[in-house]
Amino acid sequence: MSLKIGIVGLPNVGKSTLFNALTRSKGAQAANYPFCTIDPNIGVVEVPDERLDRLAGLVKPQNVIPAVVEFVDIAGLVKGASEGEGLGNKFLANIRECHAIAQVIRFFEDPDIAHVHGGINPKLDMDVIHLELILADLDTVSRRLSETEKKAKSGDKELITQVGMLNQLKNHLEAEKLAINLDFTEKEQEFIRDLHLLTNKPFIYIANLKEEALAGFDTEKAKKDLGLGSHEQILPISAKVEEDLVGFNPQEADEYLKELGLTESGLNAFIRTAYRLLGLMTFFTAGPKEVRAWTVKKGARAPQAAGVIHTDFEKGFIKAETISYDDFVACKGEQEARDKGKLRMEGKEYVVQDGDVMHFKFNV
Repeated sequence: MSLKIGIVGLPNVGKSTLFNALTRSKGAQAANYPFCTIDPNIGVVEVPDERLDRLAGLVKPQNVIPAVVEFVDIAGLVKGASEGEGLGNKFLANIRECHAIAQVIRFFEDPDIAHVHGGINPKLDMDVIHLELILADLDTVSRRLSETEKKAKSGDKELITQVGMLNQLKNHLEAEKLAINLDFTEKEQEFIRDLHLLTNKPFIYIANLKEEALAGFDTEKAKKDLGLGSHEQILPISAKVEEDLVGFNPQEADEYLKELGLTESGLNAFIRTAYRLLGLMTFFTAGPKEVRAWTVKKGARAPQAAGVIHTDFEKGFIKAETISYDDFVACKGEQEARDKGKLRMEGKEYVVQDGDVMHFKFNV
């Protein structure tokens, strides 16, 4: 699977500047006026993983292919967007395709950059975005509820159950709460997922800060001020710092980050946070043609991992030759790992572990 994250935010919060920096591109026009990003901009970013480089050094393949994250820069939302204000519903469909939503919130003061509300108020900005997404979801749920109520008159028990769930969801949204915070069973969640609701996606909140404010940022205070729960993720990033890093070589970048009291770039922290939030991990395939990183859900079994490579691999799965990353490195490659009995034959019930180096056997 390729991870896709939609970046949303009010106009002039630094959203497009951040997108440009994260994707090492200048694809999104950053300008000091609303709606400068009219069409969604898409950037593909390599997932930083030292293990991939280590494996490539041992195998010396023709190609090295990292896992990737796809960032989608979506036009600035404004109050009333769900009813057609600003760019209206045009961009909402782009959010529905994403696995998670990164909401950029402006924490920095700058008199030269206009704010759509006339002043810096992170809580208000967050609430406006939430409300527009909630209203869009409420429209979706209300339409589905009306259709399902008509069909449920037949007495179908499953449809009657769905009406109950939809009413519960409608009431929850009308109370201006995100769908993801509603406590449903796993079976109920399967039904809700089919609605493709915007607020049923995990959120990562990006606090866009001045460079000097990064190291001392109080995450817990920011969560409290925004009214976020302990399980919710807020990430301090300076779009300006990420923009500066684009022009540095690795050594210069490390020195710059140290000067700011940071241990890693915002991009690395962003990707790590997204992987943790979505319960993702990496496994590898390694051979003379290529060493490649693949993204899979934690808890995935071997056939599901094979299916990430190709659906036919999952359908015809027989077994997976598996070596843990540590064993592969300690043995300096597959042959010695095989000789020392570190290569295991795993079947359909094997739960893939982070860093596994795998080779799948399957029927065509």
